[in-house]
Amino acid sequence: MPGKLQQEIQQTRPFDLAEEEAVLNIVRTAEVLQRTMAEFLEGFGLSPVQYNVLRILRGAGPAGAACSQIGKRMLTHDPDITRLLDRLEARELIVRARDGADRRAVITRITEAGLELLGGIDQPLREFLQTRLGKFGGDWLASLTAQLEQVREAFGTETESLTKGKTI
Repeated sequence: MPGKLQQEIQQTRPFDLAEEEAVLNIVRTAEVLQRTMAEFLEGFGLSPVQYNVLRILRGAGPAGAACSQIGKRMLTHDPDITRLLDRLEARELIVRARDGADRRAVITRITEAGLELLGGIDQPLREFLQTRLGKFGGDWLASLTAQLEQVREAFGTETESLTKGKTI
């Protein structure tokens, strides 16, 4: 009997490898989560990437963060962080200033308006996520989290090897 993914993507033949089916299920699930989060955040005038930056800056506190630090902490890679920050700055959700100690570094900080926007998102987002995932229970979610971390670890070193032109 075909699996759910096979039916969803209307694939007529079974997957050759269980590993392939697992990876494609993860990719499909990530896409569904991204789309759902984008639709949720759209109601607050933010994209998921903008929301991620604001959360990073809220976590950085008054010290703020350099562009390179923000890039390293992003959940998804964004090749043009500067333009992303430009849009957030135009909305007065962040401010950027040269570092007093190192004039080459530009430090980005979240503004009071950015903090208020995040504060208005926090509780509705908790409810949104609990409605969808709360039914699985804490133990199951902890297990899922651990398994996803293991998958990322399995791909992390191999991806690095592939990007450096090495064979696995």
